[in-house]
Amino acid sequence: MNLNPINQLNLYGLEKYLLDFINLYEIKKLPNKILLSGEKGLGKSTLSYHLINYILSNNEENSYDKINFKINPNNTYFKQTLNKANPNFFLVDLIDEKKNIDIEQIRNLISNLNKSSFNNKPRFVLIDNVDLMNTNSVNALLKILEEPSQNIYFILINNNKKILDTLKSRCVNFKIFLPNEKIIDVTNKLLQNDISKYINNELLTYYFTPGKVYDLVKFANAYKYDLTQYDLLDFLKFIFKENVYKKDIFIKNIVFEFIELYLRKNCFKTSSILNEQYSYYIKRISDIKTFNLDVESILIEFEYNLLNE
Repeated sequence: MNLNPINQLNLYGLEKYLLDFINLYEIKKLPNKILLSGEKGLGKSTLSYHLINYILSNNEENSYDKINFKINPNNTYFKQTLNKANPNFFLVDLIDEKKNIDIEQIRNLISNLNKSSFNNKPRFVLIDNVDLMNTNSVNALLKILEEPSQNIYFILINNNKKILDTLKSRCVNFKIFLPNEKIIDVTNKLLQNDISKYINNELLTYYFTPGKVYDLVKFANAYKYDLTQYDLLDFLKFIFKENVYKKDIFIKNIVFEFIELYLRKNCFKTSSILNEQYSYYIKRISDIKTFNLDVESILIEFEYNLLNE
């Protein structure tokens, strides 16, 4: 299954958020600068695509199915979006091989927005991974956010990272959250199976999201690892012993979720070094997540000090 948000016909777990946004739109109170904040993999971008499709396909043939929270695959705007030909939709996201969303992408966006609209429908700008914008691109974006053209909506996706206060203050921030039981339910729907058949329950941390759990299953299948046989400590030792975090970018990006869970589970052991260093590691992990800092040094330190105790 391709979990790219642009392809997702079904919305799972975030139905209430969508209904709230639809209600705001229908009473003409939907903010034109929306910031969706939450952990990566919750479905924030998928939620955005569904909201946009609902509004654009309203009163059109093959319109959005609000009862079942589903995009009609025969909908014109859905097809145009897939083909990157939707005149009412603009996507800004990180380009492959780049570390940041740069100013040229924002300049191209501004150029497109300055062109005349092809119809009377609203126009939507979706900026995914807004936390990866550099200072120049943010400053360029601020200029159009301050005085947006009429009938243009901006939806910015932030994966709980640090963004400039000048950008955050110009948007209405909606925090997206799913409880753990809902995350498991959504993941089971995505997999069309029971997650316990793929992963030891001890590896399903509270810091995970449906997208991350799904990608962990893909990782296990790709490398033929039976993750039902690993508890948390064994899996961490395996990650470091085999240098898995150096070989696989997905594991490198999520290894801190496992480390943090391990720390929290062991922090109350009175004779353990974890008791002394718990706050230290938790703060370092928080800083790395928030500010996109280098991860290599803390991983080496964690393995040496804690896994070998």
